[in-house]
Parts: sequence; C-alpha cells; structure tokens
Amino acid sequence: MVPASSAPVDRRPHVPVLLRALLAAVAPVGGVWLDGTFGAGGYAKGLLEAGAEKVIGVDRDPAVFAMAADWAGEWGDRLEFVQGTFSRLDTYSEVPLDGVVLDLGVSSMQLDQAERGFSFRKDGPLDMRMSQTGPSAADLVNEADEKTLADILFQYGEERASRRIARAIVAARRTRPFETTDQLASVVEKCLPRPKPGQIHPVTRSFQAIRIAVNDELGELVEGLGAAERALKPGGKLAVVTFHSIEDRIVKRFLQHRSGGGGRGSRHGPEIERDAPRFRLLSRRAIGPDADEVEENPRARSAKLRVAERTDAPAGVADRAVLGLPAVMTGEAG
Repeated sequence: MVPASSAPVDRRPHVPVLLRALLAAVAPVGGVWLDGTFGAGGYAKGLLEAGAEKVIGVDRDPAVFAMAADWAGEWGDRLEFVQGTFSRLDTYSEVPLDGVVLDLGVSSMQLDQAERGFSFRKDGPLDMRMSQTGPSAADLVNEADEKTLADILFQYGEERASRRIARAIVAARRTRPFETTDQLASVVEKCLPRPKPGQIHPVTRSFQAIRIAVNDELGELVEGLGAAERALKPGGKLAVVTFHSIEDRIVKRFLQHRSGGGGRGSRHGPEIERDAPRFRLLSRRAIGPDADEVEENPRARSAKLRVAERTDAPAGVADRAVLGLPAVMTGEAG
C-alpha cells in the first residue's frame, strides 16, 4: 500500500478518453449539447471547439465547476454549468438537445484526491460520494449486512471472492469501524492471492463495487439513458463511453432494444415488445481506442464508445430488468 504522503502526484493534464473518436462519430456542428459528466471539461471543450453552439456541462460533483473557473469564462454563455445527475438530464435544457455525451465511472481528478476516498492507492477518509452528500462508503461498509456486502461485491465488482471478503469486513468492523481507504484495502487484500504480473491490483474490484453502490451509478445510468431519449431531438446523437463490462452491457442492451434489436435481457427474461425504433445505431460494434491513444493515455485501454442517433419515435420507459441490471439493484438480492 502506498502511503498518501509518498504517493506520486500525477501532473499530467486529464485527457478525455476517446475524444477524437467521439467527435468524429457525432460531428457537433451547431446546436445545443449536454455533457453529462463534465469532470475536467475535456468533452465540453472538445464539443465547443468542434462547433457546438452551446454545451450544458452537468456533474454530480460541485467541486469540478470551481476547478474550471480559470478557463470556462472564455466561452461566455456558450458554456453553462449545472450540478445534477444523469437521471434528470432531460430537465436541464429548455430546448430539445442535439446531442448527449456520457463518460461513465470515476474521473482521474477524483482518484487523485485522497480526501475523496475513491482510491485504494492513497489513504484517506472512506467516502467515495461523487455529490459529497448522502451516506458514504464508510456508512455502507460499517452498516450493511454480510449478504448485502457480498451481493454488492459480486454484482457490481464481479469479485469471485465476494463472500470471503464480506465475512472479513463484518469481522473486522466488530473490532474497529472502517474509517479510511487504507483500512478497507488492507482487509480486502488479505482475502486474495497476490496478483500475477499484468493483473489488476486485487483490491480494484471491491473498491469499484462499493463506489458504484454508494453513488447508485448503474441506476443513474439506466435512468440517464431514458432521460437522454426524452431530451434528444430527432437526429440528435447519444454517445456513451464505458470502462467496464457491467456498464457496457447495459448501454449495449439499451441501444439494441431501442433500435429494434429486441430479444431478452437474459434467457429468463420476457420478450421485448417491438415498438418503433427510437434510435439508429451509428456503429454496430463498440468503438475502442487506437494504439496511439492507448500509448498517450493508458486509462483508455478498457474504454468503449457506443453512438446512436435519435429517431422521431415517441420516447418510452427504460426497463431495468430487460437491461440485465444486477439483482442487487432490482431488489432480488439483499
């Protein structure tokens, strides 16, 4: 474990992943666009520079707007800030949108801030709240029962040792409540074998799972996709960048179903009612980074971009079960 005091500080600029590919796919000439994960502002700036008339920058984290103050003014009223969530993105514009861009997961800025508690590599308070409000990761880890913790670790982090880790967490908190990222990382690490060369750190999946649960990221994603469908004008573009398989499966299924692909969310799920297609896929396969981007920005290695164009069919309701959301979210698991 790297102590916070000795952890190297990443001085490189925060590079938006798949920006070149995204701009090529959506061609933002004119119109009003919404960047649903403003972060360091990379996508918003890219859209504005490529010709978007206006960009509404939305983020759950109020701190990101203060960090953008030194450059945002140059865009005047072409750039508008809104503290908000995916699930309400259809309420942030008075006119139908020409495009919606969503970059999922935690930003490198948040990971770099030890006091936010997102990273196991930097000791800090066990927080992980993107909006800085509501129950924290410490609240979840200290209060959830063993089964719920195991479900979260398995469903959101695809952690095979979820039951073992959940037992260890419950046992450890009887002696001392969890307060820091280092405490949690230490307990999780002891439950797992040492990683082989090239494998991810053994704590990664557990931290991802707890962060997703704390922020209801997958619930927000499903609601956000539905909100984008309502907010986009006919011909408007939806572009979503994902970083792990759970997110990408949800986005893929949503776009398949909304473009007339149909089928079942799982083999046990119901047949999808065949409505008029609400989107047209602009790429049958997810777009990944090229070799140059991976070399420039290793974080891009696991990224996938999916892009679709809104039709004129009426918006519908996103069905969580059809999209194959983990059982812990649909109430099927404790």
